[in-house]
Amino acid sequence: MTAIRFEFIDKHEAAALLKVHPGTLNRYRQEGKLIEGVHYTRLSSQTIRYNKALLEDWVINRDDPAAHRRAIEVYLASLLGNQSKKKN
Repeated sequence: MTAIRFEFIDKHEAAALLKVHPGTLNRYRQEGKLIEGVHYTRLSSQTIRYNKALLEDWVINRDDPAAHRRAIEVYLASLLGNQSKKKN
């Protein structure tokens, strides 16, 4: 299986990508529009990084939640902890 690489960006890059104010990202997180561990990850209490590919997909598929859910499933399956172990 080919490894998929995901780029994580800061709030300013994420806000520019979504064409919103950086403060809007906080509201999206609080409203559950952005999911922790999927759309963003916390590196510390003050540092959050956003999954660029999933934000791009979210913008494209806002009107098709099922399509975006498939992109989330691909991302979650690509995580090392979710990879099946190879038998020798």
